[in-house]
Amino acid sequence: MIILEFNNVFYVREGKEIIKNFSLKVEQGDFISIMGSSGSGKSTFLKLCCHLISPTEGKIIFQGKDMLEYDPRSLRKSISYCFQIPHLFGDTVEDNLVFPYAIRDMVMDKLRVHELLEKFNLDNEILKEEIKNLSGGEKQRIALIRTLLFKPEIILLDEVTSSLDVDNTRIVESAVNSLNKEGTTVLWITHSPEQGRKYANKLLTIENGGIKSLEVLR
Repeated sequence: MIILEFNNVFYVREGKEIIKNFSLKVEQGDFISIMGSSGSGKSTFLKLCCHLISPTEGKIIFQGKDMLEYDPRSLRKSISYCFQIPHLFGDTVEDNLVFPYAIRDMVMDKLRVHELLEKFNLDNEILKEEIKNLSGGEKQRIALIRTLLFKPEIILLDEVTSSLDVDNTRIVESAVNSLNKEGTTVLWITHSPEQGRKYANKLLTIENGGIKSLEVLR
């Protein structure tokens, strides 16, 4: 089943074509690694995938419907974007993990929170920890947990392990792979050829705003 489709998409900013004639079909359950040089359009592609920006030309179809027809706020409950540099708010870790429930007028599901903390190798005591005291690796994992409390249809990862050490990278990779096996579609930008081929079933290479290649790995 095709969950996301780009049909001849262009994105122009300040007179420059950042994305050019981009056509791609993403199947439900895909794990697509995205590679390409800096400035090739990888991050712009992900932003188009969740309607952070709109295409200048062409159509993006999500679950059979033009993405522009969705309410952006409800769309981002189905398609989640994780940035390279995590953005946490409030004073404590718990402030961040309560938020996804608060915006849905729900009480925090402590069992779900604890399940994800365990998956990302974090102790429950970290809930009371102040954000300012967290390491870079802890911040990235908390940002990912916040995104995953309500399992998205698609998760977009923009070099989320580029600043992490080996141990934290393995934890994040394992958790994302587990999520993919549970049915979430993954699109992950990486600069590491080894990481790009580790779990993905497809490898998408972007060059000068267009698709250079789409390799089926398994």
